[in-house]
Amino acid sequence: MIDSKGYRKNVGIIICNSKNKLLMCKRYGENSWQFPQGGFIENESPEKAMYRELFEEVGLEANDVLILGKTKNWLKYDLPKKYQRKTNNQLCLGQKQIWFLLRLTSSDKCIILNKSNRPEFDDWQWTSPNKPLEVVIDFKKNVYTQALKELLPILDN
Repeated sequence: MIDSKGYRKNVGIIICNSKNKLLMCKRYGENSWQFPQGGFIENESPEKAMYRELFEEVGLEANDVLILGKTKNWLKYDLPKKYQRKTNNQLCLGQKQIWFLLRLTSSDKCIILNKSNRPEFDDWQWTSPNKPLEVVIDFKKNVYTQALKELLPILDN
């Protein structure tokens, strides 16, 4: 689902544990770490997209997490030219994302990376809130900064 400006609708998911550590996932077959994220399907609400992606990417279901917050507005990033692709005859220039902050309420054992036929990730770890900005690919850093700045203060309440 690419909008008229070339941005694909997407959700970003920040999951924290009871110690406020954040879940970072390693992309399958790469040395690249990120938060779970994924696109919308037609007529899907942000919450439905988030729960679907949560299950597909890390094996968690709605009863495994609590929604603590979400970004008020879409956050956007541009893809480098080498990553831009046409989808349904539309050029995808980047992503526009609604970000969610979730608390894991079940066990770490519920995190299962191979629930889908094509797993996105092959490893995961709990990290400090500063680590994501150190390891995420450069073109996503600004969106990660914005999402973390808006959502992490919720953990202090």
